[in-house]
Amino acid sequence: MSEPKSLQQAILYFSNPDNCLNYLVARRWPNGVVCPTCGSAKVSFSESRRIWQCGSHHAKRQFSVKVGTIFEDSPIGLDKWLAATWMLTNCKNGISSYEVGRALDITQKSAWFMLHRIRLALQDESFGKLNGEIEVDETFIGGKSRNMHLSKRALRITGTGGKDKTPVLGILERGGKVRTSVIPNRRKKALQASVREQVTVGSAIFTDALQSYEGLEREYVHQVIDHAVAYVDGKIHTNGLENFWSLLKRGIKGTYVSVEPFHLFRYLDEQSFRYNYRKELNDGDRFDRVVSQIVGKRLTWDKLTGKISTSETCPN
Repeated sequence: MSEPKSLQQAILYFSNPDNCLNYLVARRWPNGVVCPTCGSAKVSFSESRRIWQCGSHHAKRQFSVKVGTIFEDSPIGLDKWLAATWMLTNCKNGISSYEVGRALDITQKSAWFMLHRIRLALQDESFGKLNGEIEVDETFIGGKSRNMHLSKRALRITGTGGKDKTPVLGILERGGKVRTSVIPNRRKKALQASVREQVTVGSAIFTDALQSYEGLEREYVHQVIDHAVAYVDGKIHTNGLENFWSLLKRGIKGTYVSVEPFHLFRYLDEQSFRYNYRKELNDGDRFDRVVSQIVGKRLTWDKLTGKISTSETCPN
């Protein structure tokens, strides 16, 4: 059977344990299996246990294809892991842990943990600066007061505007990728620091009339669209990011319903990945790219729930 191009094909293809193993091995070790501990290529495979053993004598000589990946230490089979990865990667508005739990016959708690580990693999691995024509815009993520019970509203809504919501910054390279990050506030210091960190000096930057962007013209070709007057003036607009915010909020409100600020950056990674590869790659190729990014990304339950300190923090 050829490699899958649709969800139906993926479910059938990965129902075979050999296909799961061979698919992951081909992407993790394209030049042959090596020991993840010492890097030695002198390894032997046990068909009955479906693990390898390194020829060198050291701790953790035996290893499976899951070791050192987002799948490590998970008792859930690769057939379910890969099906969940396919769904999260390719469902335009995301997929809830309740739906994944029902579809894969696992608990909602296990599905929730799985999806967050997959989101870790969706993180953008390119660290170069954006250039050319750049849109910069910010938004607030949080529940609407009219949808809350009166008791919840009194606890959560203590002001107007975005006071009780989480600010998010988006930077879009036209014809390229979008990058998003949770920011502490919308003040000049926070916004402009993020822009300078991610955008090449001399690029053309388009923003709205928020005063926090004033001063960018010293390093960039900064042009402003005042939304009180118009939304488009030739090339001067932020409509690309407005479209992205629409997709993001549709997924959060329609699929996930409630997202804790502590985990918000993970949902930003998810939506950014799908947006960035929506035209460039088809479903099978997007899935293939995610699988190629699973190595070296470990997320434990304690880290995910904040029970232990971790160096994995929300991007600035």
